[in-house]
Amino acid sequence: MESISNILLETFRKLGEQFSEFSSNFVGALVILLVGWLAAKLSSNVLDKVLSKVGIDKVGEKLQEIDAVKKLHIEIKLSRIVSKVVYFFIFLIFIITAADKLGIPAISNLFAMIVEFIPNVITAAILMVLGLLLSDSVRKFVESLCKSFNIASGKLIGMGVFAFLFLITIITALGQSGINTELLESSFNILIAGIVLSFSIGYGFASKEILHNIVSSFYSKNKYKEGQTIEIDGVKGVIKSIDNTTITLETEDSITNFPLKVLQSDKVVVYK
Repeated sequence: MESISNILLETFRKLGEQFSEFSSNFVGALVILLVGWLAAKLSSNVLDKVLSKVGIDKVGEKLQEIDAVKKLHIEIKLSRIVSKVVYFFIFLIFIITAADKLGIPAISNLFAMIVEFIPNVITAAILMVLGLLLSDSVRKFVESLCKSFNIASGKLIGMGVFAFLFLITIITALGQSGINTELLESSFNILIAGIVLSFSIGYGFASKEILHNIVSSFYSKNKYKEGQTIEIDGVKGVIKSIDNTTITLETEDSITNFPLKVLQSDKVVVYK
């Protein structure tokens, strides 16, 4: 009987020690979480105010002006986004410490992996923002260039260039975040090759006349100047303007536009 009593007493003693140790660790973990929450909250609020004063939200406003982003109807406030990321980053570090205090390695290892992944996500997000701004800038440049050459489908070409550059940005950002993008890159290359080939053939036929006028402008602009009196296809008038695709003649009672290719293909009479 005494041996059984001793065994029971020893068992209860160990249970008491374990419960006391667990209670101490649990209280310690709660204190760590509370301190971590306060530190994360304070850091997040301070960083939000600092970034707002620095003017980082202006970048978000520029992003919202992009047509593709504007259609999503979302508010992009970078100061708030960055401060929230910092909040979770700091709080996760304290969660890992609290899990180690409780002796739960599975939880601490899981959150440690998330913490290690966050810098890659931040880098990928920065690449996405820069890529989006660059893609939109190139789109605007292409549209203005097409407009200067009187190419009617300039907006379509600009959107195609935007989509192409932004897809490259997405693939690069995913690769930076640690995701294997080999299959995606292969599929993207095949897709782009097919689109470029079909677009080149179709647009080449559709823009033959426009290209002919543009080429003619290089040969004719130096021969003809505004103010000269010439005759084209029976129409005699003063050259009012010459752009990249057309020449405009002003007569006494009308204004006539001719494609520049007529300067190469038709008979042109120049009056002194």
